[in-house]
Amino acid sequence: MVLTKDVVLTWLETFARDVEENRAYLTELDGAIGDNDHGTNLDRGFRAVLNSLPDERDKPIDGVLKAVGMTLIKTVGGAAGPLYGTVFLRMASAAAGKEALSEADVGAMLAAGTKGIVDRGKAEVGDKTMLDTWAPAVDAFQEAEASGEDLLAALQAAAGAAEEGMKSTIPLVARKGRASYLGERSAGHQDPGATSSYLLFKDLLSAVEGTAG
Repeated sequence: MVLTKDVVLTWLETFARDVEENRAYLTELDGAIGDNDHGTNLDRGFRAVLNSLPDERDKPIDGVLKAVGMTLIKTVGGAAGPLYGTVFLRMASAAAGKEALSEADVGAMLAAGTKGIVDRGKAEVGDKTMLDTWAPAVDAFQEAEASGEDLLAALQAAAGAAEEGMKSTIPLVARKGRASYLGERSAGHQDPGATSSYLLFKDLLSAVEGTAG
């Protein structure tokens, strides 16, 4: 099983719809510890992505991912734009020259996106950021791959770990971003970036499941 460009496009379209449907929820989460705009900003960015996808369909996978990253950087405000934009640009670099992505390629792509979050946001696991979703998800994917699981099973493991990582942010005290200004008061709230990141992994699994079998 490989990740084709059609599946990548389905993933992006599914995530864009998921962000739209969860816009109010993501903004509500951000309202408790941030600027009250994560859902609104991310929805604006992925609406722009959806509008641009028809013009990107003839590009290779890395070209599609690069276009997404550039669109998000241009249209999404706050921290989400640079972070998500960097994620997609790094994933594009990891997918360069590939007509389809093997399981190992997908693992490398997701790891590159995670490294982009670290480089751009200077965050560590436990800082109450989107990295708390990405890092365990990628670890779970790579562990499943190393144990001989196929792409679908590895993505199932990643999505499960992403959900756990998202929930793990609830008791944490934020050490990065606007939420860190609240200190101990940031504890008890789920991080919005970790939440939207979980949706991204869930929707990648959904896109692949739709082609499995």
